[in-house]
Amino acid sequence: MSTAIVVMAKAPIAGLVKTRLIHALGADGAARLAHRLLVHSLDAVLEFKADHWELCVSPSTQHPAFKQATMNAGERLQLTLQGEGDLGERMHRAFERLLQTHDKALLIGTDAPALNTHRLQLAEAALDDHDAVFVPAMDGGYALVGLTRPLPLLFEAMTWSTPQVMAETRSRARQAQVKWVELAPVHDIDEPADLIHLPGDWR
Repeated sequence: MSTAIVVMAKAPIAGLVKTRLIHALGADGAARLAHRLLVHSLDAVLEFKADHWELCVSPSTQHPAFKQATMNAGERLQLTLQGEGDLGERMHRAFERLLQTHDKALLIGTDAPALNTHRLQLAEAALDDHDAVFVPAMDGGYALVGLTRPLPLLFEAMTWSTPQVMAETRSRARQAQVKWVELAPVHDIDEPADLIHLPGDWR
């Protein structure tokens, strides 16, 4: 069985990333936190035993943080561009591409520092006997999705960044007769109130 894992990330550009945290941290502080979350997520992913590791980015592959990440990982980490469309279109496109050559694909963002290597291993194992696996986020979305086959219904015309994302995803999974499992939820770091959930030595 072959497994691919993808980190979806925005370039940590001040004023363009973690905008809901700017009031608490300032634009530069929010961008620095986004960079730290990116590095933390990649560390967990690169410790995870996979057949393909990928950093899929927007709006460009040219940001120094992305180049540094691929340099640090050697030849293991492939850098790709998310491309056009909303988040669902970009996620589905990544799954469609990777599941042509791999049996399982896991996709994460960089917002949930509790998504460690162990949780990734649990998610991969869950795909042995499920079509899909999710790690829900406490804000109503999800921090990880893994699939064994492309499932466009889970992603198309979804209203993202709302508390209804996971509930709507469950409804769509039932509609498509998808066999899925959910692991323990984690906290995303999106709002000032979420900063309490950062690792203690980050605060």
